[in-house]
Amino acid sequence: MTAGPGRPLRGAVIAALLAVLPAACGSSQKQPAPPAKIAAYRVKVIRTYPHDSLAFTQGLAYEGGYLYEGTGKPGASSVRRVRLETGAVLQRRDLPAPHFGEGIALVGDRLVQLTWTSRTGFVYDRATLAPLSEFRYLTEGWGLTYDGIRLIMSDGSATLQLLDPQTYEYCSFLAVRADGEPVERLNELEYVDGEIFANVWPGDRIARISAATGQVTGWIDASGLLAPEDYGDSTDVLNGIAWDAEHRRLFLTGKCWPKLFEVELEPVE
Repeated sequence: MTAGPGRPLRGAVIAALLAVLPAACGSSQKQPAPPAKIAAYRVKVIRTYPHDSLAFTQGLAYEGGYLYEGTGKPGASSVRRVRLETGAVLQRRDLPAPHFGEGIALVGDRLVQLTWTSRTGFVYDRATLAPLSEFRYLTEGWGLTYDGIRLIMSDGSATLQLLDPQTYEYCSFLAVRADGEPVERLNELEYVDGEIFANVWPGDRIARISAATGQVTGWIDASGLLAPEDYGDSTDVLNGIAWDAEHRRLFLTGKCWPKLFEVELEPVE
């Protein structure tokens, strides 16, 4: 994906909606003073798992003992249920071209998937990956996660869109700031204990964002996960974040990476 010509339109759409939309599916954004210093973290690899090196990972989630993955590229986009330990794809549903698959989120017994420029979201039965419905949105679709109340969507800008998880209608927005400055190119998202982990495209940096205020509370440096010998012709950037809430495990991978990593965060002084 790229920060392309849709960016001015995104800004205009969001500005217009901010003026008229109530916070229908959650409290409005709070505005406390930003933290005096943003914390820094590095990642420590706890375990390494196989990953499909042909999977252009755009979204990742974990629940009920399985990974769920959304992949991109026209003609190669899909949603999948994956066995963590082996990387085996247990179920797969392909998106027809020209759709370019993007972020995914699990909402109860549903799996929701965005597309990049089609402005169309797809909803599947989580158990079978059978299509259930579609919905429309007004901007590009990049990352998606669910906090138990709202779907949280990124479009490559510094503003996260909050959607009703039943109707998929806009209900509010969350402006993301670090040291008072907007954080652009927010991409793959994962909700973790009151925070939104957001990969900043393109690169190996993940922002820890307060889901209540939009303030960046920490930066995670995830560089160096792949060894030089693991890179192939198709290997691209970090772009998969999943959280196992039950066992408190954090997983990271990337586009066409041959490996997926369970990591812990270590503070950097």
